[in-house]
Amino acid sequence: QVQLVESGGGLVQTGGSLRLSCAASGRIFSNYVMGWFRQAPGKEREFVVAFRSSAISRADGSTYYIDSVKGRFTISRNNARNTVYLQMNSLKPEDTAVYYCAVRLGYYSGDLWYTGAYDYWGQGTQVTVSS
Repeated sequence: QVQLVESGGGLVQTGGSLRLSCAASGRIFSNYVMGWFRQAPGKEREFVVAFRSSAISRADGSTYYIDSVKGRFTISRNNARNTVYLQMNSLKPEDTAVYYCAVRLGYYSGDLWYTGAYDYWGQGTQVTVSS
């Protein structure tokens, strides 16, 4: 079993920044995919960013962002702490949502953008961007 705990959400003004954290515990091996999704009220859960661990990718992990956050959001990780971060800069009101981290264990070369690709989810953390 894997447990994921998000933190770092809050209320911020347009143009501000937040850093979300996703702390993982349990059995996570070298092959995995980890992603961030978000869900705004009345909308479906939306893919934000994901990466494949370096054990799968030839490069130091392959990372994928949705177009609306490219250049503003950055995913990073601290392997020693089993923690993944989402640095969010230049926040906009349309970024307001509950943000979830998710992980899929094992080798996986399929699409990363849909929720069914992931095995474990955190409880979410609220991000609110005021205009």
